[in-house]
Amino acid sequence: MASGDFCSPGEGVEILQQVCSKQLPPCNLSEEDLLQNPHFSKLLLSLSQHVDESGLSLTLAKEQAQAWKEVRLHKTTWLRSEILQRVIQELLVDYYVKTQDTNLTSEDKKDFVRMRAQLPLEVEEQLKKKCFALLCYHDPSSDSDSETLKAAKVWKLAEVLLGEKQQCQDAKSQQKEQMVLLEKKSATYSQVLLRCLALLQRLLQEHRLKTQSELDRINAQYLEIKCSAMILKLRMEELKILSDTYTAEKVEVHRLIRDRLEGAIRLQERDMEKSRQVLNTYEVLGEEFDRLVKEYTQLKQATENKRWALQEFSKAYR
Repeated sequence: MASGDFCSPGEGVEILQQVCSKQLPPCNLSEEDLLQNPHFSKLLLSLSQHVDESGLSLTLAKEQAQAWKEVRLHKTTWLRSEILQRVIQELLVDYYVKTQDTNLTSEDKKDFVRMRAQLPLEVEEQLKKKCFALLCYHDPSSDSDSETLKAAKVWKLAEVLLGEKQQCQDAKSQQKEQMVLLEKKSATYSQVLLRCLALLQRLLQEHRLKTQSELDRINAQYLEIKCSAMILKLRMEELKILSDTYTAEKVEVHRLIRDRLEGAIRLQERDMEKSRQVLNTYEVLGEEFDRLVKEYTQLKQATENKRWALQEFSKAYR
């Protein structure tokens, strides 16, 4: 795909995520970051055309594959030589020990021609034992098989081991992909969690403000009701004290006194009205006016005293 051939943004982001997970180091880029930086996305997609899954360029990857092929070939050749050498060394050690522990003639000890003729057979037998031991280690159930069946299994053992090795490599690749996917999901989940926490904090603040205003209103109503109840309780205590202090006879006497005081006040008010009319008539008089003013003042003072006494009796009566 050329750098100029792009599909929809959603498909482009999906392709780029696959590229990052397989061919490029994990970038931990979100979909929003990729959409906001289209030129960087194009650069990554263009770069993916020149590198393989390991991150090497295609030319270096080809050279590396050829180098590994040659290394495996030399390694196989060296292993063959190394195995033959070790087997021959083991046979020579066994032969030396045998010559020391058994009563052999000097001719038998110097018969290297016969020993050389038997060496290939003994090497083959020793290699067969080692192959059977390796087979039993890999598959313990093969220990009870016949030599023919063991030989058939050994013939396919290399292929089986290669298959198991490939399975391990595939499992490692899948594990790597899963780890990359897990890191991306962890980053995404962290961002989502932070957003959820911010939203939850905002909701809590708004709910607390609304709840606080409602709570304040309820508390104000409660305090108002409680204050009214206290006032009523104080009034009840006052009435209880008055009822305990004044008997029915005293209340009747107070009522008579109040009636008399109210009658006296009405008479005083009529006298004050007459005096006011007289004052209005004789306002132009000199000393006579002063006398009338003093008389009016005395009448007004007497009326105020009687009104005060009536108020006090009225309070006591209530």
